[in-house]
Amino acid sequence: MSESQEQFAIRVRDLVVGFGRQTVLDHLSLDVRRGEILGLVGASGGGKSVLMRTIIGLIPRQGGTIEVVGRPIGGRTEGAATTWGILFQQGALFSSLTVRQNIQFPLRENLVLSQELMDEIAIAKLEMVGLRAQDADKYPAELSGGMTKRVALARALALDPPILFLDEPTSGLDPIAAGDFDALIGTLQKTLGLTVFMVTHDLASLTTVCDRVAALADGKIVAIGPMRELLQSEHPWVRAYFHGKRSQMLQHEMR
Repeated sequence: MSESQEQFAIRVRDLVVGFGRQTVLDHLSLDVRRGEILGLVGASGGGKSVLMRTIIGLIPRQGGTIEVVGRPIGGRTEGAATTWGILFQQGALFSSLTVRQNIQFPLRENLVLSQELMDEIAIAKLEMVGLRAQDADKYPAELSGGMTKRVALARALALDPPILFLDEPTSGLDPIAAGDFDALIGTLQKTLGLTVFMVTHDLASLTTVCDRVAALADGKIVAIGPMRELLQSEHPWVRAYFHGKRSQMLQHEMR
C-alpha cells in the first residue's frame, strides 16, 4: 500500500453521478484522511447524501474512481459490512425487531456466532453509545428520537468497522440531545480510532466535532479545510452559507 493510500481512508476522483439528464456530481474529487471526522455541507438537494450513498455502493456512478481503505470500490461491495458502518438520517431501524435484534442484524448477516455471544455484543454496543442493558428489549416505537439515533449508531458499530458514515445524525434532535450526540461521536472517534464521514447542516456539529469541513456546490467540492479556513473562503455559496444572517446568529450564540 502506498503512502497516500495509508494516509487516506477514502479517495474519490472525478466522480460523475446523475439521474436522467441531471448531473448531480460533476467530476467531484475528495480525500478523507484516516482517523478524522470530516463534515460535508451543501445545499438541500445538492448531492450530499448522493455522494455518501455512491461511495458505499447504493447509487451507481457514471464515471470516476472510489477507493476505500486502499481498495477500489466497484459496482458491488463485497466485504463492505466490515469496512464501514452507516447511520441513516432517521435511524432506519426495523420496526418489527427489538433494539437487541436490530443491533444483531449485521452480525447475523455477516458472521456465524452463537446467540449468547451476539447477546453479549449487543449489550456491549448499547453501553458503548450510552444506553442501558434494559433498553435491549424495547421496540423502536418505544424509543425517543435521541435513543433511536443511539441504537442506530450501536448497530452501525456492531461489526467494529474502521469507517463510520453519518447522514444528518443530529436531524430532529433538540439542541441538548444534539450536543450530547456530537460529544458521543467525538468520544467514540478518539476511543476507537474511527474515520467519520458526516453529512450535516448542523453548524454546531461542524464547529465542535469536525476536524475538517468540505463544502459541496455545483456538483464539486469547492472548499475543504478546518472551519476557520472555510469561514475565510471567497466562494459565493460558501460565503452565503457561513455568513448569512442565520449562520451569524448561531455563531454568535456559540461564542
